[in-house]
This record gives sequence, structure tokens and C-alpha cells, in this order.
Amino acid sequence: MKKLLLLSAIAVASTSAMAATKDNQGGGFTGPSADPVITTAKAVKDASDDAAVQLTGYITQSLGDENYMFKDTTGQVQVDIDDDKWGGVNVTPETKVILKGEVDKDWTSRTVDVKRVMLADKPVKKAAAVY
Repeated sequence: MKKLLLLSAIAVASTSAMAATKDNQGGGFTGPSADPVITTAKAVKDASDDAAVQLTGYITQSLGDENYMFKDTTGQVQVDIDDDKWGGVNVTPETKVILKGEVDKDWTSRTVDVKRVMLADKPVKKAAAVY
């Protein structure tokens, strides 16, 4: 009887955990926020720690250890892109990208901790005309 109760409890816990995982598949709000999003490399240099960032420009150089130099029309800033944040996107210094992340403020510098890399000039497929 104790074994049956234990197996039942494990089954219920397992089912509950699977349901919670299934229901939590991402999503959320996209829209205006109380805090402005930093959009230029120049603005990163004066931003507060953990400020939201969305930069559009070019990754110009690898600095090693998941660190890169990013450049836009206002200047350049160092960015940290973990291997799992590339999302299958391959870039060269000529590839225009959008980097989403947050400012990482240290004692002497500010970098961007990138959470997502996207192509900026991704071509849009045109739908076939239906007549």
C-alpha cells in the first residue's frame, strides 16, 4: 500500500511539473516601458547598470572569450555574446545586426551583455499572389 501511495504521489508531481513546463513557453509584453531603451553605442557609455539595450550596427572584431567590438554610426562598444545567444546567426564585419541585451557597468567600463543576436537586413519573402 505504501508503494502504491508513493508511486501515486510521484505520478502527480511529475504530471504537475510537466504541465507547468508546457504552460511556460515564453511570451510576454512587447511595447513601451517606463525606462527608455539604449539604442546607440555612444549612449551605452553613460547608461546605468542593467539598462535595456537594442543596438543596430556591425560586429567588427572578436576580442576572444565571447567578447566582441560592436560599431554603429555613433561609435563603438565592447559586447559580450555567449555562445548560446547567437541563435544560429552567422555574421561577418559586413553583416548588419541587431543586438538586444543590457548594460553591464563595472568600476572602469561599460559593456553590453547580449541576450539575442538578429540579422538587421533579413530579407522578407513575398507571398505568392492568389487569384
